[in-house]
Amino acid sequence: MGSNGGQALIITIVALAVAKVLQVRNFGITNSRRSRGSESTSRPDDGSGEEEEALRRDSESNLRTDNASNEEYDVFLSFRGPDTRNGFTSCLYNGLRNAGIRVFLDDEELKFGKKIGGELFKALDKSQIYIPIFSKSYANSSWCLREIARMVKCTSTSNGKKEMLPIFYDVNTDDVKLKTKLYKKAMAEHQKKFGSNELKQWEDALLEVARIKGWDLRGKG
Repeated sequence: MGSNGGQALIITIVALAVAKVLQVRNFGITNSRRSRGSESTSRPDDGSGEEEEALRRDSESNLRTDNASNEEYDVFLSFRGPDTRNGFTSCLYNGLRNAGIRVFLDDEELKFGKKIGGELFKALDKSQIYIPIFSKSYANSSWCLREIARMVKCTSTSNGKKEMLPIFYDVNTDDVKLKTKLYKKAMAEHQKKFGSNELKQWEDALLEVARIKGWDLRGKG
């Protein structure tokens, strides 16, 4: 399968995974408000793709009418712009939006503004699912590292209300675990500008997320 076909498949799988997580979250929150005798909307999979289509429709309906959680966004995408913004990340964003999922995608140019840190973290805090897209230069960005550390903190203190779904784009889990030179070199560069406590938080966050089962994607063949 070519890289484009592989990306399309991953996007479909991620959208379905997000929809399932949101259905569970929304059902748990709104169950007491729903009719007690309602039947399950799950359907047997006959291989025709009807189950996936039904899931998409049910997810859209739940998201539009319930909005049971108090979160502003369903998904927060964390990514390195030069690596994936105009390719995979853009396609993933559109795919999720087309499925009725509320997605936060930052304007990278705004990161240079005075208030963007607060606005970014506000959006991150108000999201249910975090999708970090680890790519070759992800660790080069202090913004990306701040985001991943914040995601880990929010997830660990959410009592199971938030979830992390990582994507490894042209990198291996060992890269993110700092077992290879790729991310280790980037962290060494950050030592020149940032304190040891902040670096330790970033490294710990990378190690923790790298242990989560995610999706591997090779974008360039």
